[in-house]
Amino acid sequence: MSLAHTAAEYMLSDALLPDRRGSHLKGLRLELPLDRMVKFVAVGFPLLLMSLTLAQEFSSGSPISCFSPSNFSVQQAAYIDSSCWDSLVHHEQDEPGRYKMKSLWPHKALPYSLLALAMVMYLPVLLWQYAAVPTLSSDLLFIISELDKSYNRSIRLVQHMLKIQQESSDPHIFWDELEKARKERYFEFPLLERYLACKQRSHSLVATYLLRNSLLLLFTAATYLYLGYFHLDVFFQEEFSCSIKTRLLSDETHVPDLIPCRLTSLSIFQIVSLSSVAIYTLLVPVIIYNLTRLCRWDKRLLSIYEMLPAFDLLSRKMLGCPINDLNVILLFLRANISKLISFSWLSVLCVLKDTTSQKHNIDTVVDFMTLLAGLEPSKPKHLTHRVCDEHP
Repeated sequence: MSLAHTAAEYMLSDALLPDRRGSHLKGLRLELPLDRMVKFVAVGFPLLLMSLTLAQEFSSGSPISCFSPSNFSVQQAAYIDSSCWDSLVHHEQDEPGRYKMKSLWPHKALPYSLLALAMVMYLPVLLWQYAAVPTLSSDLLFIISELDKSYNRSIRLVQHMLKIQQESSDPHIFWDELEKARKERYFEFPLLERYLACKQRSHSLVATYLLRNSLLLLFTAATYLYLGYFHLDVFFQEEFSCSIKTRLLSDETHVPDLIPCRLTSLSIFQIVSLSSVAIYTLLVPVIIYNLTRLCRWDKRLLSIYEMLPAFDLLSRKMLGCPINDLNVILLFLRANISKLISFSWLSVLCVLKDTTSQKHNIDTVVDFMTLLAGLEPSKPKHLTHRVCDEHP
């Protein structure tokens, strides 16, 4: 065996990907990075605010301070604070003897509304987890495995071609068989391409993804409506008049009709409201950007894998409307690019392919590795001329 063939075999053996059966595909990212960021912010931020409001309430005591009459005892003053916080209704005199009541319940419901907001924002995540993740996981496992296997098949094919060329006594027979195999497309393994083409006609994943982001936008709009309708009405009201003349105290003459009170937690209420509006306003462009990514193909990823045999979705112009499951799968393949060992090899080969002087003879990784192994990508010219001389 010549040194050239030995070096070519070593080079091809090094180019083979390791067999990664077992735990090689554990830890697949089944959420896109921006989707995960939106989830953590949309769900985690109201939980953080809720913990801050509860901590402030437990540390500073009663969230209101009422100015009781001077003749009231400490227990009576505490009762007034408790009663006014329970009712939390502002009494404003409309006409002599008649009062207009205004409820201030958003102050009392603040931590619970934040908890409800976090739970509502988590519903799109649950939808994705149960409706899309099982199918997406199986698709990614199959496609990643087949892409790496297809690359390995190409390398093993070149190894076999090198072995046949070395053992062949007549170079004409070898090149005739090689050209026949290329014409008959023996080197192509179309299972993966046909599977991806079928995914173009499927819309379950993309529908779930669109529904997830649409629900996030809908819940964000509902949050704006809630904050604008309920919080804005009591946003600046720090003082209110409370009435405790109810039930047993309704006929007590020494009890004043109205007792002035002050909301000591108004600043927390305002900070929570403003920060919620600011954070969810910043999330809206991110959610819209996630939706717009479905309107274009990741052609760079496809162009690199065009070097695999029977993976010519781009060159055959098989890509139509990008709003389908295949585009969603491509987005997640890009997010799991570290699991695609063949991607780094093919990226290097694409760069070398663009710089080689024989671009017209190199279409697939089989052609390029054939050239690197010392074989001509097509029948040598001296053999072609010899055939023409023998058969004028």
